Order: sequence, then C-alpha cells, then structure tokens
Amino acid sequence: MSKVAPKKSKSKSNEEIFAGFQALRTEQRKLANKISELEMDLNEHKIVIETLKGVDMSRKCFRLIGGVLVERTVADVLPELEMNSERVPKAIQTLHEQLTLKGQEINDYIEKHDIEWNVPPVQLPSLHPSRQANLMCL
Repeated sequence: MSKVAPKKSKSKSNEEIFAGFQALRTEQRKLANKISELEMDLNEHKIVIETLKGVDMSRKCFRLIGGVLVERTVADVLPELEMNSERVPKAIQTLHEQLTLKGQEINDYIEKHDIEWNVPPVQLPSLHPSRQANLMCL
C-alpha cells in the first residue's frame, strides 16, 4: 500500500496532495469492484453446481474458460466448480480486509493533509449477480 512520508507533506503542493488522494480512492474503487465481481462469480458457481447435481455425470457440457469454450463432461466440470466455490470466499474475505485497510489509509491521509471532505462517501457497487452462467449442458 502506498504510504506518504510525513516529512514530505509540508513541501507538497495542493495538486500533489489531491493526486495522492485520488490514487488512494481509485485503489479503493478497484478493490470494491473486484469484491463485487467475485461475489457475482460465487453466486454463479452455486447456481451452476445446483443445476449440474441433477444432471447425468456423463453428459457433455461446455465451460467458458478465459474466453475459450471448452467441451467437457459434467463429471469433469463439477469438482472444479465445487473447488472454485470453496476458494472464492477466502479471496473475498482477503479483499474485504484490504478494502478496510485502504479506507483507514484514506482516512489517515485526509487527516494528515487536513482535507475537507464535502462529498458523501462512495457506496459500494451492487453485489447482486446479473450475469448468466458460463456453462451449458447438452
């Protein structure tokens, strides 16, 4: 995380202070967006897992991996999805911790540079999924 040395704060111009603040806010937004994306992916994985559990394991299915459509069987794909759905919450938790630390870093920066904050706090993006599943069974 970016930290500003206390001795340099007195020699910084308003533009430099504002640029540092904007950089911190951008980092915070990126973290919030990544959390939202992972939560949507997790929900999508859960829906697909529930759907595949009721399907014959030898049935052919297609999975979109990195923009490439790959043909597999349900027996191949289901364990991978279950493993991913177990790992994603850990990543989300880590990102939430980083987001909290980034918020504290921003608050410290505001206090250190005596920034007046007249804009309401940024709200996190909606965490509700709106994407379709990347898996199709035939």
